[in-house]
This record gives sequence, structure tokens and C-alpha cells, in this order.
Amino acid sequence: MQKIWWGLSFLLFIVSARMMQAQSRPNIVLILADDMGWGDMSSHKNPVVETPVLDRLASQGARFERFYVSPLCAPTRASLLTGRYHLRTGVASVTSGLETMRSSEVTLAEVFKTAGYATGAFGKWHNGAHYPENPQGQGFQEFMGFCGGHWTNYFNTMLQHNGQMVKTNGYITDVLTDAALGFIEQNKTKPFLCYIPYNAPHSPFQVPDAYFNKYKAQGVADREAAVYGMVDNMDENIGRILRKLDELTLSDNTIVIFLSDNGPNTERYNGDMKGIKASVDEGGSRVPFFIRWPGKIRANTRIEPIAAHIDLLPTLVELAGITSLATAPLDGKSMVPLLNGQTANWPERTLFTHVLKTDSTYAINPYPGASRTTRYRFIRGKEADQLYDMLADPGQKQNIIAQKPAVAAELRKQYDAWFADVTRKGIHPEITQVGFAQSPVTELFAPDATKTGSVHYFAKNGYVHDWFTGWQQPADAATWTINVVEPGDYRVALTYNCSAGFTGQSVLVRVGEQTLKKSIEKAFVGEVYPSPDRVKRIEAYEKDWATVPMGRVTLRKGQQKVQVQAGGKAPVPFELKSVLIEKLAN
Repeated sequence: MQKIWWGLSFLLFIVSARMMQAQSRPNIVLILADDMGWGDMSSHKNPVVETPVLDRLASQGARFERFYVSPLCAPTRASLLTGRYHLRTGVASVTSGLETMRSSEVTLAEVFKTAGYATGAFGKWHNGAHYPENPQGQGFQEFMGFCGGHWTNYFNTMLQHNGQMVKTNGYITDVLTDAALGFIEQNKTKPFLCYIPYNAPHSPFQVPDAYFNKYKAQGVADREAAVYGMVDNMDENIGRILRKLDELTLSDNTIVIFLSDNGPNTERYNGDMKGIKASVDEGGSRVPFFIRWPGKIRANTRIEPIAAHIDLLPTLVELAGITSLATAPLDGKSMVPLLNGQTANWPERTLFTHVLKTDSTYAINPYPGASRTTRYRFIRGKEADQLYDMLADPGQKQNIIAQKPAVAAELRKQYDAWFADVTRKGIHPEITQVGFAQSPVTELFAPDATKTGSVHYFAKNGYVHDWFTGWQQPADAATWTINVVEPGDYRVALTYNCSAGFTGQSVLVRVGEQTLKKSIEKAFVGEVYPSPDRVKRIEAYEKDWATVPMGRVTLRKGQQKVQVQAGGKAPVPFELKSVLIEKLAN
């Protein structure tokens, strides 16, 4: 009996020790802005925008003076989540499948989930719309937001909640914050990782009147008034998060991080830096980065050595005391020595970045790209390279490549070796996988297809939410490549718009070796939703779509093509939004 008692006591001791260890681990709140530049803060001497919460957050912990990300959204997110350069992860750009991160990559969420953390993401994902590349497939237990590169409407919109579309009420930044606050409240007694990738101030430029009018009253142009209003609103919402941590007495054991995913999306104040979003110059990739952990990270710390998004995962792992790390080899390094004031021992390093400029062949071009050291920024150009002394010339006014040929040659050598290494698997869109039990319905979106003939995108650019129009000949087609992970029976349907002039005509869908043909009997011209844009958008608008069932097919396991053709009397009044493929129960 005594042995049983001691055994039970020992077991309770072990359980209690593990619970205390879990509770002692810090919570993580990781906030990511979208298209917010380094200069979009009052503490960075912007004369217009007001960001009192972010200014206060920067003063309560460490502010990195030279922190770098990729010049585009999806690449930054991939590096942030994996600790690896984005080209290693399968992410090369922002649309057409090139934004999708390979599901084999081990993310920050998967690492912390394995360590016993609750994991939640609230906002813009932009690293894959389908399972297993979506948030649920990459380690997030809770998700509210959207998976594409932008959203079409920021007011009273539909968002994804754990795979289901739900109607929301209010402005999107407020809604996402509400969801994050609910997650924090729900998990207040155990360690959590709360990732909040806001979509502000990404276009379309929509913001409540009070914020827009505030900056218009200062004589600011419409676009910048919208941007600053969106940043202002986000700043207030970040204040709500910090107050919630205070209310729950979690602040002292919560690491709060804020940064942006690239440079500003318009030409506006950015500290006299050259370049904006999509540029490999300084202004395209230098962003604010603040990290607060009361009692552990000294307030008002300014860190000068260069650091980057690839450093975040190893840093958080070390701060959380996680020792088991089953990731792919990391490119980043822990910033803990810098946070502890050990800057003298921080080694010189070179950071790299790249912006994809390619065609439909996905040729691997190393330009434009850049290498950044403490002193120099080297630009790998198509026609000519450039070199700037960033200490003497932070605005990149003087190209000194003729004066420093040996420095340029060394940085070019480093860059070319890096680019060859990170592109060993090539640059190509990830193939959409269908048939998972966790996600029986897969929607193949128009921007992920290849097109032939006269078919083109409505908004020309083929960003997420765009659709196909311009069909003229029977041979005009949209084609997707899929990988069927589970053979069996599938149901196929299309989402479409067409006028009465197309009714009675047929649409053809080829799936693998099978062909489905159906006459469209019902005209449907979707209503375009009211869009409170402050300036004209470049993205497609949101509107209603009809669904037509095409029939059933039996699919083998493996890769195959899905092709849609809609011929008739030109021009054909038919628009295609997507193809739906649903795995049927055996």
C-alpha cells in the first residue's frame, strides 16, 4: 500500500512539475502589418500619422534599427514562419501558386504546438489556400481570416473560420482583433502562440470615415489618408490586445512582437530610404521590429546590428526554452545575444533577398536581388550591378561600384552562391492536392490556372479573387494541375456568371482521362458588391456567383489535369471563377 502511495505521489509530482513548466513558458503574441513601411510611425518622425501604441511598445522593449524582411508579402511570411529563406520553402512570389509554401516545411506553429502551446492565427495567411498548406495543415489549431494575398471587402465581410466561411460584422481589423482576444481569453491558463497577421494597410484602401477624415483634414491625398487611417486603426487595436494582456495579468509572461512584411505600398514618407514594396533597395525591405518581454528584455533597448525575418523562429524557440527542434536546416540565428546586450560578440553577416521576375516558363533569374551587410547594400541587376555604402549614404544616392570593385565582386559571389543554393528545387507553382479527409472540397481558383487562347483575367493582373473572361473559341481553355492523394469518386462543379446569350451552350470539363459536358440552362449575372474604396482599386471586385454541377468522375491517385473550355459564338458571355472538386464518401 505504501509503495502505491509513493508511486501516486511521484506521478502527481511529475504531472505538477510539467504543468508548472508549461505555465512558466512565455506566451507569444506575434503581430504582422501588411504593406506598412518603416516610416509609417510617429516615432520614426512621420509628420502625419499617429501611432501612440506602437511608439509605446517600441519604448517598452527592444527596437531593432536595421531589421529586414523580403520585399513582398508571401515571401516574408514563409521566412517568418520557418526561419528559412523563402525560395527554399517553395514560395517565390505572391500569386499563381507561387505564394504556396510546401507542406513539408516545419512552421513556428508546428514547433510550438509540439511543445504544448495552443496555436492560433487571425488575419492574412498568404502561404497556401488548400490543405495541407493552409493554416490548419501548418500547425494552427484556430484560424480566422483569409488565405489569399488580399481580401476584397473590409466591412461586414465573409471570412474563413477553421475552414468554414462565416459572416462578420464590422471593420475587418476590429473583427480579427476580436477573434485574437477571444483566443487569448480561452487559453489564458496555458501557454499560447497568437499570430495576428493584419491586412492593414494593404489595398483595397478601405477604412472607416473617422480615420480617413482625420487625415484628409490635414490636407493628405486620398490614398495616403486611407493608409494612415488604416495604420491608426490598427494601432488602436494593438492597444486593445495589450490591455487584454494586462487585464488577464499575462503581460509579464508574454512576448509581444510587432513588424511589417515589406516596405510601403505607395510612395510616401519612409525616412529618406530608396525603394518601396517590391524593390530590393533599402526601403523595400527595412521595416520596424519591436519585441517586448517585461523583466526579461530591457526597456528602451536599441539594437544596431542587422537582423531579419529568418531569425525570428530560432529566437522564439530559445526564449521559450524549447530544446527539441525537428525543423529543416535554418538560415536564421537566434537574436537572444542581441537582446541580452552582447552586441560586441555578434558576428558580421550577409543577408540576402530576391524578387521574382519571370515568365510562364519560370526561368530562374537571379535578378533583381540584393546582399546586405552592416555597411553595404549590393544590388544584383539584370543590366548592371550597384553598390552603396549604407553608413555614409543611407539614401543610396551614390553608386560606388566603380570605387569598390573588390567589395562588389565578393558580394556578387556570395549572392550568386546563395541564389544557386536556395533554388536547387527550382521555381514553380506548388501543385494543389485534392482528396484529403480533412478537406473534402477543393476549390481551384482562376488565378492558379494556366490559360490558352483569348481567355484573360477580368482585372488583367490575375491576383487572388480574379476570374476568367474573354472566351471566344472552343479551344480557349483554363487548365489546372492537381495531385489526387486518395483515389475514388469525386463530384465536379463550376462557379460561373453568364448572360442570357450563353444559355443553351455547353461547357466542357476534362478531369484526367474523363470528360464532362453540360449545357448551361440558367443565366446568372452576379451583383457586384458595394465597395467603399477610397481610391480606385487594381484588384477584382467581389460579386455573386452561381454554381453548376458538372457530374461525377472516378480519379486515380497521382497528378492529372483539370481543363475547362467554353466555346460558342464570339465573344462568349461566360465568366469562370473556379472549379469545385469534392471527394465523395466510399
